[in-house]
Amino acid sequence: MTTIREKGYHHWDGQFKENFRPFWPIIRTGIKLAFQRKKFKPLFAASFIPAFAYAAGIYISERLEDFKSMGSGLEKFLQINPAFFKSYLTLDFTYFMILLLMSVGGAGLIADDFRHQAIQLYFARPLEKKDYLLGKAGVVAFFVGCLTLVPALILFILKLLFSGSFRLLVEYPWLILSIILFSALVMMFFTALILLCSSLTNNRNQAIALMFSIYFLSSILSGVLFLIFRSPYALLLSLKLNLDQVAAGFFLVKPSRELPWYLSFLVLLAFVAFSYFLVSKKVRSVEVIK
Repeated sequence: MTTIREKGYHHWDGQFKENFRPFWPIIRTGIKLAFQRKKFKPLFAASFIPAFAYAAGIYISERLEDFKSMGSGLEKFLQINPAFFKSYLTLDFTYFMILLLMSVGGAGLIADDFRHQAIQLYFARPLEKKDYLLGKAGVVAFFVGCLTLVPALILFILKLLFSGSFRLLVEYPWLILSIILFSALVMMFFTALILLCSSLTNNRNQAIALMFSIYFLSSILSGVLFLIFRSPYALLLSLKLNLDQVAAGFFLVKPSRELPWYLSFLVLLAFVAFSYFLVSKKVRSVEVIK
């Protein structure tokens, strides 16, 4: 006669290992998936064209005697000062390429999770909402930083190397801090914009349309209102203009509009805070019992 034995569960006496960076796998996976998307790599490479152009400008500025044939106004045009770095960090081309890159590799960061109902899978693990949002935000911040902060710092170092002195650092000791702070603001802004648009729909194509619409229509709307009311405060509705105004304040150069730059700074901070509030409301976590 066969003996029937009952198989029970063994009690586990171990402890959960705390992971202080639970958002890191989300960032790593998001970056990896972005590079795997069709046409992302060529677009990413093309995004560095302005950086190479500005690097060439720095080199020429230190070898002006070899480029006299290019014109007498070249020396004035290639003055390496805070305005030079401000112009690089506020290029329309760079901002457009950021939107284009994120339309390929970032528009579906949250939208795809909604579409495939993957949110429940994320929170079926010991993962909090803030970690999920930090992971998604880290993907956008990585690519925006690659196109703003990293090249700007490299340009600063190239100027020091090509000149063979620390004159730029002595004349503008605050310049490197301005580069870091404004680049951080640009990363915060585009991260808020892209995650907001991605969280408002479960269709990545709709998220892409929202990204471009909010960014470009804000400038169109502000321009129309300025023509109607002739009030400079109408220009605060333009996201691009606000970035340009804040850059002027951070780099201590004359702004393009007669508006206090700190008003634009407050508008951008309000946009980032409002975006985070909406994204946080859209992403609902599931409590995990350990």
